Amino acid sequence: MQSLSRLFAAALLSISASPGLAQTAPCGGDFSTFMQQIGAEARSKGLPQDAVNAVISAARQDQGVLRADRAQGVFRQTFLEFSQRAISGSRLRIGATKRAEFAAVFARAEAEYGVPSEVILAFWALETDYGAVQGDFNTVSALATLAHDCRRPELFRPELFAAIELAANGDLTPATTTGAWAGEIGMVQMLPEDILNLGVDGDGDGHVRLKTSAPDAIMTGARLVADLGWRPNEPWLVEVTVPQNFAWEQTGFDTSMPVSGWARLGVSARTAPMPDSALEASIFAPQGRKGPVFMALPNYNIYREWNKSFIYAATVSYMATRIGGGERYVQSTPEQGLVGDQMKRLQQILQDRGYDVGGIDGILGAKTRAAVQAEQLRFGLPADAWPTPSLLARY
Repeated sequence: MQSLSRLFAAALLSISASPGLAQTAPCGGDFSTFMQQIGAEARSKGLPQDAVNAVISAARQDQGVLRADRAQGVFRQTFLEFSQRAISGSRLRIGATKRAEFAAVFARAEAEYGVPSEVILAFWALETDYGAVQGDFNTVSALATLAHDCRRPELFRPELFAAIELAANGDLTPATTTGAWAGEIGMVQMLPEDILNLGVDGDGDGHVRLKTSAPDAIMTGARLVADLGWRPNEPWLVEVTVPQNFAWEQTGFDTSMPVSGWARLGVSARTAPMPDSALEASIFAPQGRKGPVFMALPNYNIYREWNKSFIYAATVSYMATRIGGGERYVQSTPEQGLVGDQMKRLQQILQDRGYDVGGIDGILGAKTRAAVQAEQLRFGLPADAWPTPSLLARY
């Protein structure tokens, strides 16, 4: 589930630096021919022949990968649905056990990268249930399938070459290494290029093996979070209460001000201490003004970089606060939202009105939320970015 945003950035750099490479092994066409062209390109890059041959021999076109790439229906759930399923008592208890078991490794990770244990534990829990469910897609086949597919080939080609390097290093076995449908590997689900560039040998065995070594996964995950811009000794998410006359159009990630500014507007922390008054912060309500409301601090952006899904970022960041001893969010009853075809119908209406909603997919993503908020403001409604049947009925 790790974000593909880093793939996009890498792809842009690759395209700008080497415009001719994309034509070496064009997407589509015969898969076997495509892989032979990938092999030739890999050899031209100086990658070891044995590793190239092993990857080419192992790669198979996987229709299951393509189906998964086009589905991702988990993010059609609401924040309350997803978070309550993901953050179980069992996961919190296991998190406490893992924290104690690997206390020395977590201490080292925080000392070297400034990332607290609860942050890594939340990703570890949500990505793979602490390593129990790491995915059963052959990694090489997943990457080859997505590199061959003409939907986003420029994103996955570099990852396929990185997989060859991992194989050459003895950190990936092409025929048997498995992971997520998009090629992420290991307990914290990282892509091959990130493993190559940021991998840490946490257990000192000379390898970075995120599937089997918890110390490797913890240290590498912490380094990735730090690389994304984590700010040590700062919070990331605080549940807040707001006054009855709160201007909901100020919510959302496009609006920020110092914590002191929000405090002057009557925003206060519900249970935790209020963050440093000078920190920039945004306010968001995942299910509108009648559900839980949160203050997002600069470190919250790291969760959004890890995975662009609004629901994922909100859930994993909140889970980290719970693992760290934070209180459960307020019990509330949000207004009924839109589901399935209702959401698609609203997205179509909004798109027809000129909004960029990011596609008619039934998912309440950032662009759809922004469009909803603008329309709520136009209608004189509380602009909390939560679409309801009453909003839909206005069209």
